[in-house]
Order: sequence, then structure tokens, then C-alpha cells
Amino acid sequence: MLRIIINSLVIPLVALGTFFFIIGTLGLMRFPDSYSRIHATTKCDTFGAGSILTALALYDPLSMKTLKLLVIFVLVFAYSPTAGHLLARVAFRKGRTPWRKKLEIKYRNEMIK
Repeated sequence: MLRIIINSLVIPLVALGTFFFIIGTLGLMRFPDSYSRIHATTKCDTFGAGSILTALALYDPLSMKTLKLLVIFVLVFAYSPTAGHLLARVAFRKGRTPWRKKLEIKYRNEMIK
């Protein structure tokens, strides 16, 4: 009975983590500039890895592996946003400008009048 409850928690967490990793990959390929790409990958990487590591820790709750997984969980939550911040900072210092959406022609003509 306990195994059924644990599996009913593990399967959605793994699915959620996979979803976040897929969304982060799509954001990396689709977004126009480095700042938004960094944002997409660090946020989705953190949430995806966090939910998958939580699922793995729940699957085998009383072992040394669980302690190692929790240490990895804390490190991912600490270092992934830090790495994203440092990447964005380096991009800013190198002179990369954020992407700005160009105004549509009809709006541009209305603004000139």
C-alpha cells in the first residue's frame, strides 16, 4: 500500500520535471536574445532537476542515496541561479544589448503624426 502511494507521488514529479526540461529546451532554442535564453534555462533547469531529484529521493526513502540526492538538490538550487546571473552579467559587460520588439509599421506611423 505504501509503495502505491509513493509511486503515485513519484510519477507526477518525474513528469513535471520532464515537462520543465522540455520547456527550458524550447526556450533555449526559441527566445531571441541571450538574456531570455539564460532566464528560460536556469528557471526550468532548477525546477526540473528539483522535481526529479525529489521523486528519486521519495522512491528510495531510507538510504544513503537519498542523502546524496538531497545534497545535489540543495546545490542545484544554489548554483543554477548563480550561474545564470553570472552569465547574464558577463553578457552585459561584453556589450550585449537586450532584444527589443520593433514597433509595427501602423503604430509607428500613428506615433509620427
